[in-house]
Amino acid sequence: MEVPLVEAKFQRKRVVPTWDLFVPELKRASYIAVPMAVATVSQYLMRFTSMMMVGHLSELQLAGTSITTSITNVTGFSLLFGMASALETLCGQAYGAGVYHKLGIFTYASIISLILACVPISILWIFMEKLLVLMGQDPLISAEAGRYAIWLIPTLFPYAVLQSLIRYLQSQSKIIPMVISSVAALCFHLPVCWALVFYFKLENAGAAIAIGLSYWFNVALLFWYVNYAAYFEKTRICFSKDVLSSVGEFFKLAVPSHLQWWTYEIVILLSGLLPNPQLETSVLSICLLIASVHYYVPYSLGAAASTRVSNELGAGNPEAGKVAVLAAISISVAEAMMASAALFGCRNVVGYAFSDEIEVVKYLNKLSPSICLVLMLDGLQRVLSGVARGCGWQRLGAYINFGAFYFVGIPVAVVLGFVVDLKGSGLWIGLNAGSIVQSVFYGLITSFTNWEKQAIAARARVLGAVSSAAEEEDCVDSRSLP
Repeated sequence: MEVPLVEAKFQRKRVVPTWDLFVPELKRASYIAVPMAVATVSQYLMRFTSMMMVGHLSELQLAGTSITTSITNVTGFSLLFGMASALETLCGQAYGAGVYHKLGIFTYASIISLILACVPISILWIFMEKLLVLMGQDPLISAEAGRYAIWLIPTLFPYAVLQSLIRYLQSQSKIIPMVISSVAALCFHLPVCWALVFYFKLENAGAAIAIGLSYWFNVALLFWYVNYAAYFEKTRICFSKDVLSSVGEFFKLAVPSHLQWWTYEIVILLSGLLPNPQLETSVLSICLLIASVHYYVPYSLGAAASTRVSNELGAGNPEAGKVAVLAAISISVAEAMMASAALFGCRNVVGYAFSDEIEVVKYLNKLSPSICLVLMLDGLQRVLSGVARGCGWQRLGAYINFGAFYFVGIPVAVVLGFVVDLKGSGLWIGLNAGSIVQSVFYGLITSFTNWEKQAIAARARVLGAVSSAAEEEDCVDSRSLP
């Protein structure tokens, strides 16, 4: 059914001076971002600490677990993580528009879609060892990586449900329950992982089992809260005939996501072709893990921007959405500077957290300035990509990511790493080059955004009036372009 006069229904709010909106928006963004960072970092630390524990068994175990952690993060966990971001657009704008029943419908559609996506991912992980050998990786590292990947398969399904529940709560700014459940799951994970790895001597298999158990524990806590809290009466997740029809709408926004992490994985695989592959793979995987842990801090700021922008656009408040972007960027820049300074100050000792090998520690020290640059760029880019999710520009974001990393990042990495012979340092510099291009394009798109058109498109999307393709074509005001 066509929605009559969507644009006519849009009422421009009285424009308030920017500073009057900016300070309250800083508080709102911080209220969402700070607990969101605690929740997301706690969830990721389950995989992070598992690798740290296995890394103290042997350098071979560290290399195998490192490369598996990188590959499974890109081909599985971050893929599901990125697909679930479609709910930030759908649920966020539906909540802002007051169409509360659609939050439950969209969330159920997300759970079904992500569980279906777990099937081909599982098949890929079963053949991980053979694929790595075909790519020229060391056979011993490949064997360890393949074993760990198979044991990680059961962790995919609770992770898929967990990410859907998180976006459902995030769109309603209900962050504290996520913090409590995530921290509780991490506290559950640490002793369980230690016992399975060291006491029962299951090594990396024990680490994978512990991750799966912890994710199910987190899901159980959130499901209990959503089902029994009175607040969710209007938005409660339940199955209906509209769920299946919403799966297609979910996939339109979910598919174009997180191409950047695939680039990181390509770089990790390339490191296995360098001389001394155990050292190169281990160190670059650790670099990626450090960047990944920090990633969830600016991601949380981006999630705050996504929530605030989608809510305000769905409610028809373009001025408030614009100020939400400025507030999130301000916080992100300050956080990135502090994180980079802290890492650079600890560059001489941070390697000991992952390995007792002196050559690993020294190599990581050498790469620390490049890691700091990545952290700085992530601080800006993650907020801008959060704005893109709030507006529903997932496809546009995919184009930017693809161009930045596949036309700039990877070619620069290959040239510096193999032709110029900078080895792992050259590969990481290539990632920095891609991140710079990515940040510039996101900044340009956000700068030229027509927020009034976005508010109209958001309300139309919730009411089913326009297609995602039409929305993205109008996301930039052509009159604003130079």
